[in-house]
Amino acid sequence: MFDLFAMHIPDGFLSPGVAAAAGVIAVAAVAYGLRVANVNLDESRVPLLGVLAAFIFAAQMLNFPIAGGTSGHFLGATLAAVLLGPWLACLVMAVVLIVQCFAFADGGVSALGANILNMGILGALVAGLAVVAAQKVLPHTRAAFLGTVGAVSWLAVMTGAAATSFELAVSHTVPLGTVLPAMLGVHALIGIGEAVITVAAVAAVLAARPDLVALAPKELEETAPAPAPVPTAEGAVG
Repeated sequence: MFDLFAMHIPDGFLSPGVAAAAGVIAVAAVAYGLRVANVNLDESRVPLLGVLAAFIFAAQMLNFPIAGGTSGHFLGATLAAVLLGPWLACLVMAVVLIVQCFAFADGGVSALGANILNMGILGALVAGLAVVAAQKVLPHTRAAFLGTVGAVSWLAVMTGAAATSFELAVSHTVPLGTVLPAMLGVHALIGIGEAVITVAAVAAVLAARPDLVALAPKELEETAPAPAPVPTAEGAVG
């Protein structure tokens, strides 16, 4: 029986046409992300990609309880988009989901393109566009930025849940009237957990290294506190 609350789609639940279409979109997005990386990614930010991918992978393995005896887990697309920008975030999320698929059988191989699209690409692009758009109308303050990150995190989860529902419905696996309310209802709560974790992570990075937050307003980086001076021998107390 298919779990209506799961966003990882297993093998056999998508029609060949839907799986192929989702796969083509996922490959195209990842290919463009690689092109962006070749042009814009400097060596100083390469370690951040690896660290962030490892963090998201580990965080996705931890479930938190929600209503009805079900549980949810962190997705991380918004976090990746805010720290790296949306196209590099697509690369990070693709790597995480590919490893999950082949190493842990989390999601089917035939549905891998759809899972990358739903949980990675759509979330990263929605987050990137929404955060940039919000900065055009909201004040460039820490509170406004983190509030936007929280709201966008929730929206990214709902976008992925809706896309999963439509793919299953078009594949004639589950009627849309059944799967869409179930997915959106549960993921509305999962999205709250996503928002809390994402805001906490972004706030921590913003406090320590605002220059690593790609989508943060420049004003936040410029007003960041300077690092404490390193004590010298002259200032040491004997």
